Amino acid sequence: MNKLQELKEYQVALLGLFIALGVILSTFIFSHAVIAFQKLNTQALTVTGSASKNVMSDSGMWKAYYETRNADLKSAYATMNENSKTIKEFLVANGIEDKDIKFSPVNSYAIYQRTPNGYETNKVDGYRLSQNVEVSSNDINIITDISKKVSELVEKNVEITSNSAQYFVSNLDELKVEVLADATKNAKDRAESMVKSTNGHIGVMNSAKMGVFQIVPVNSTEVSDYGINDTQSIEKKVIAVVNATFTIK
Repeated sequence: MNKLQELKEYQVALLGLFIALGVILSTFIFSHAVIAFQKLNTQALTVTGSASKNVMSDSGMWKAYYETRNADLKSAYATMNENSKTIKEFLVANGIEDKDIKFSPVNSYAIYQRTPNGYETNKVDGYRLSQNVEVSSNDINIITDISKKVSELVEKNVEITSNSAQYFVSNLDELKVEVLADATKNAKDRAESMVKSTNGHIGVMNSAKMGVFQIVPVNSTEVSDYGINDTQSIEKKVIAVVNATFTIK
């Protein structure tokens, strides 16, 4: 009976020993993992990479606003119809197709008489009508020429206010992906250059954060925290920035 009791106590002691060894071993493994993780975090390098590409616009847009005033509403609408006809003839003559010409609905405002003190009365003194016109084309030269020839409409008594021509790049999304990839490569190249003098090596990329895109005139150095989307220049520069963190071996 005593030997059986001693055997049980021995087995319990042995089990306790195994458990203690297991706890020590697991603690060692966990501590080693924590140290390795901390080491990984401390032996990391964050760099900023950038890349750019010059591109040419392949489409354009021109917008304008015109109006007329008349004491008689019917006469005012007649003048607007004539102005719209004149503008359309001008655009077609300069290479714009009918389908690419868009006229907005006519806006009509009553003009009220005022007292000598400048207060508005309820008596209608006349009407002011206004309308917008917009054209687009894949031929940017046509858009440029139209924006420069607006004075021809003024000479025909059309009260028109022209906006600057706008230019766009149709495959901008594809270009962004391409320039972003180049910026990421540039970040890696910079990181490798920085650790080369210490005989270190760049490992995996832990994280990457994309900055805002800048679309600026080709010779511009302007940047903005919110990004720039230039529509005034024909030749543009697409710029991408990437902040990347790499491990150091």
